Amino acid sequence: MNSKAIAYLRSLAHTLNPVVRIGNKGLTASVIKEIDLSLKAHELIKIKIQNDEKSVRESMLNEICEALQATAVHHIGLQIIVYRTSAEPKIVLPK
Repeated sequence: MNSKAIAYLRSLAHTLNPVVRIGNKGLTASVIKEIDLSLKAHELIKIKIQNDEKSVRESMLNEICEALQATAVHHIGLQIIVYRTSAEPKIVLPK
């Protein structure tokens, strides 16, 4: 995905509220399933991670993207933004 598409997705995500929150138990199978369902419904989601360690948040982001074949759009503070296109895309990316 090119930088123009990433910037476009970041601008769309600016107004989004987090749909999934990852708490103290971390990235469990049920959390992965919930993220998968949210990506199927919305394509672009914001996730809030309740962990103060940046390295832990980055590893969770990588794990989510690998497990769900998604793209990491942005990671700022306690929030991450993830995108995955669906069979019938709702978001048209610029070229």
